[in-house]
Amino acid sequence: MAHINRGKIAGTWQKLLTIFPDDRGLLTELVRADEPYFGTDFAAFGQTTFTMSYPGVIKAFHWHRRQDDAWFCVKGNLQAVLHDLRPDSPTHGLTEVVYMGESRPLVLIIPRGVAHGYRVLGGDPAFVLYHASTPYDPSEPDEERLAHDDPAIAFDWRTLPR
Repeated sequence: MAHINRGKIAGTWQKLLTIFPDDRGLLTELVRADEPYFGTDFAAFGQTTFTMSYPGVIKAFHWHRRQDDAWFCVKGNLQAVLHDLRPDSPTHGLTEVVYMGESRPLVLIIPRGVAHGYRVLGGDPAFVLYHASTPYDPSEPDEERLAHDDPAIAFDWRTLPR
């Protein structure tokens, strides 16, 4: 059974995956319609997309009005950044950073109204699966863009020493 935890931003979830290995390889379940992602609707299938990004690439920020997302980094590692744009949310204006990928296999649930993006960490490309609750419609795209350095979010993408 996977461990599902609420993120810091209301409506976001992090599902640490349970991996089932055997002599042939391994298996893990990513998104299930019967899991308790409150405020999202993955019971209705939309679309699953695969993308590859090169090391150091920043793909940020965008958000959706009607679509919920589930991200899974299959290979490589990401610094995922979320920012709550929903004016009626108890976490409006909050930014959250989630590290995910081979070093931390998890599914990240992102509800509509939360801006999101990522930076590829390390020296290898990142391979990411996106599961969306609605299909992409090029004639009416549900995707609002913000610059990666948008001053309203003011996120510092540099790697900083701790």
